[in-house]
Amino acid sequence: MNQARFFVEFSYHGAPFHGWQRQPNAHTVQEVMESAFELLLKTPCPLTAAGRTDTGVHARCMVAHFNASLHGLDLEELPFRLNQLLPKEIAIHTIQRVKPEAHARFDALSRTYEYHIASIKIPFSEDLVYTLYQPLDLELMNEAASLLLAYTDFECFSKSHTDVKTFLCTLFQAQWHKTEKGYVFTISANRFLRNMVRAIVGTLLEIGLHKKKCDDLHTIIKSKNRSLAGYSVPAQGLFLTHIEYPKTLYI
Repeated sequence: MNQARFFVEFSYHGAPFHGWQRQPNAHTVQEVMESAFELLLKTPCPLTAAGRTDTGVHARCMVAHFNASLHGLDLEELPFRLNQLLPKEIAIHTIQRVKPEAHARFDALSRTYEYHIASIKIPFSEDLVYTLYQPLDLELMNEAASLLLAYTDFECFSKSHTDVKTFLCTLFQAQWHKTEKGYVFTISANRFLRNMVRAIVGTLLEIGLHKKKCDDLHTIIKSKNRSLAGYSVPAQGLFLTHIEYPKTLYI
């Protein structure tokens, strides 16, 4: 039977998993989801995601593509059926048919992340926020964040010894805002390097704590040296929140 290509949109709480990508001797989102798909579709069903999140990072919106013959299964019922097989930390929202050449990773126009910081103690959200009690200079952090948009080479924020062909990224948005219980940093780009968002947040926090100057950011980025940038903030505050695709991919 001929197979079709589908995009699945889903979310997950990253705390119990060693990231998205399947790996030996580790509990990953990809492994759990592929097992559920195989059980329901009665055939191996590899998933190719828009990106990979590290251990403890969450996704409010992740997208992956897969090829399958539904064998009479109702496409509209498929998310419900799969959710019955998945643990509470993973939820499938939609499954849509796309063109055969559609690719969840390479066709993504933009990705958006949020980093959540609590400035007060929140007992029920300790694995969803980074708690930081020191007062932050929000205006200065936003001034520094705006400087990021003038650059495209972000090697200084990349995880060391990462095997990538380019460190170039196009940023569309980088902004902080105050919330009732702390702060949220939102950043959008066409692509992100490994550990890039967490390193950017750590650097901006050091500026907000007056440990670094706003102008230091120019030197850090031009240096391409990870050791000059700020610390990498903990994973639990990071959420992948949106992925944009061309509407022409969908059938």
